[in-house]
Amino acid sequence: QILGDVLDLGVPSDATVTAAKLNNDIISGSTELASEPADTDEFLVSDAGTLKRIDYSLIKGGGITEADQWRLTTTIVGNASPISSNLERNDSSGFAYIGSGMTQSSGIFTFPSTGIYLISANGTIYNNVTSSRYALIEFLTTTNNSSYTTVANSYSYISHVSSYTYTNSEQKIFFDVTDTSNCKIKFNFTVENGNTALQGNTDANRTVFTFIRLGDT
Repeated sequence: QILGDVLDLGVPSDATVTAAKLNNDIISGSTELASEPADTDEFLVSDAGTLKRIDYSLIKGGGITEADQWRLTTTIVGNASPISSNLERNDSSGFAYIGSGMTQSSGIFTFPSTGIYLISANGTIYNNVTSSRYALIEFLTTTNNSSYTTVANSYSYISHVSSYTYTNSEQKIFFDVTDTSNCKIKFNFTVENGNTALQGNTDANRTVFTFIRLGDT
């Protein structure tokens, strides 16, 4: 090199610059990511012509990530506060749930992740003795894993006609699950006439509870 001249390194020959020569903070596509990115994984985006990096948590799509359904397997006659036993995840042919699913212990349901959930209860109710002015499924929620508040009731009336008279009860709520350790739900069954029953079945839905996560909290 002559003093004052610029050293010309030249242009690399074709196919001589490989991924092995690039630092791992350069997007090269040489390594495959075979699963969903972590929330802190980064992408490159052009922001009005300026390249910037962005976390996956800020751009990942919506869609339903949790959907589950549980049912009562054995008929309850009279009050149950809460409905605490004979509950199973729907296992009928063709059923599938999305995500890791709900869990329950003694009738208290725990959510798999935070988010805003649509929760519905649909009950088949009957009696075979006399009319009942009310039979209801009650929704009770907690946000501190301790004190429960009634947030919805689904009332039904049964006018006794013959040996068995049936009715159906349905209710829905939105529940903002901000903490999976503290936000939980349970269901009561309350009747006027102690002969009134909430029907269960282990092979098909008679009384069923459905949980769908709609989006982030």
